[in-house]
Amino acid sequence: MNPSTAFGLAFTDELVRCGLREVVLAPGSRSTPLAMAFLDAERRHEVRLHVRIDERSASFTALGLAKASRQPVAVLCTSGTAAANFHPAVIEADESGIPLLVLTADRPPEMRGTGANQVIDQVKLYGSAVRWFCEAGVPQARPGMVGYWRSLACQAWAQASGRAGALPGPVHLNLAFREPLVPAEAGEPDWPEPLDGRPDRRPWTSFEWPRPSPGELEVPWTERGVVVCGDGDYDAAALVELAERAGWPVLAEPSSGARRGPNALSAYQYLLATPEFMTAHPPDLIVSAGRPGLSRPQSALLGSPGSGPERRHVVIAQGPGRWADPQRAATDVAPAIRLTAVPGPAEDSPGWLGDWRRADGAARSAVDAVLDDGDALTEPRLARDIANHVPAGSMLWTGSSLPVRDIDFHLSQRDDLRILASRGASGIDGTTSAAIGAALAHHGPAFAVIGDLTFLHDAPGLALGPSEPRPDLCLIVINNDGGGIFSTLEQAAFPGSFERVFGTPHGAELKQLAAAFGLPYQRLERPGDLSKVLQGTGLRIVEARTDRAAGAALRARLRETAAQAVRSVI
Repeated sequence: MNPSTAFGLAFTDELVRCGLREVVLAPGSRSTPLAMAFLDAERRHEVRLHVRIDERSASFTALGLAKASRQPVAVLCTSGTAAANFHPAVIEADESGIPLLVLTADRPPEMRGTGANQVIDQVKLYGSAVRWFCEAGVPQARPGMVGYWRSLACQAWAQASGRAGALPGPVHLNLAFREPLVPAEAGEPDWPEPLDGRPDRRPWTSFEWPRPSPGELEVPWTERGVVVCGDGDYDAAALVELAERAGWPVLAEPSSGARRGPNALSAYQYLLATPEFMTAHPPDLIVSAGRPGLSRPQSALLGSPGSGPERRHVVIAQGPGRWADPQRAATDVAPAIRLTAVPGPAEDSPGWLGDWRRADGAARSAVDAVLDDGDALTEPRLARDIANHVPAGSMLWTGSSLPVRDIDFHLSQRDDLRILASRGASGIDGTTSAAIGAALAHHGPAFAVIGDLTFLHDAPGLALGPSEPRPDLCLIVINNDGGGIFSTLEQAAFPGSFERVFGTPHGAELKQLAAAFGLPYQRLERPGDLSKVLQGTGLRIVEARTDRAAGAALRARLRETAAQAVRSVI
């Protein structure tokens, strides 16, 4: 048996023992030893293998699988620029704390710097965006290698999953192979030691990192508190419970998992954008978690948590050494919070919470009246209706630009819907692939709301071969023929340059793109047809065409209408 094949067999077997169940690979030659070993593992029903023709799509498919399953997922590529195409997904995984095992095949060291084909410097290719990097060394036919390979797999798993004591995230193993890359023919010498792992399928190395109970920061109760929940993998239910006990409103972004319970406000962004309300209701205490940041008024709230001398802003840490405080306004960072001197249930002090609820209800009613006036297909109405009417138990992936913001402004409280987004770096890279990966891990009905540029940016993600696992995913593409979010920003005030460098119209026919990949396609013409077009199974595309300028005007009207309603109840 040759060294490359021996490494592939032992290393993949050890990852399976650790718990690996999902593998994504992009085809290539230098990665053959691992690709064939993972295929054998799939045939033994140990892993599920996903093959993608494009490395960026492969890495984001792995990211979606890992984000939805909360378990490490392996992604494999060949050497050269193939590995560079993993970088955007590695960055997103780093920022979001998503466990990825990034496996890049490489040429052996003697080929580096010689001008050899498909050879680049892959050592620490992703810089500080990974939790751990290892240049594994070229496999050799000598005793002791099996223990090293199996220990390496366990260490990589522990670093990615967070079992080594740090925040979960991506790890990078650079794996150089010499030829032959395929299994040897019969008659070659046996390997100099057994390839087997430990008995009873136990991992070679078990990691039980000592985790003391997280310290709780004691904070005296105040009536004028708010809980702000951003994107992230944290205990959102605990913060919802904290807010209900304290009598505080919950300002929860869609992908926080905290838009639930009686204290969660569905129109809170309109309240934050109404100066009269915020002037009358400055909080004395803010508790924030995750990565909030979907609007400027929200950022302003976090930057100015109150006006009194005792004002506090407690940030709940995402993990060791990681917390979100872009405004540099945090007074405390803690893994958890415990309130002291709470007077009683929320109904005993309804003034503060009651004010937020009344304002939220007024804004919600006023905005819904505008959205329901007529039969026009608008992005805010579509976002509201999709988020509020997809079946219970569904997963909803949102694009990182306008879709997640429209949903944030209009999503009602729901505890039966899982909303995910790539909000770590908030890029549009690989959105379709990430949604497909998440849907494959969800094992139930899944939907995605993304923009047209985001959809076109990841068109290769639609290329699923006939043998690949296919998701039950409805991709709803909002097509406003360009970058709709820029129409809501200051750049839109410069019409001479706006359309060329910001609007970027493309004129693409999404129906033809769907046909190129053999995918079912429907066009949504009216809001009333939404329930009909959302029906179905498998991977399918629904297009909703909207107007960018009209959408910007509608959002401005909604903000003013909501502000008037809020002012009327102050």
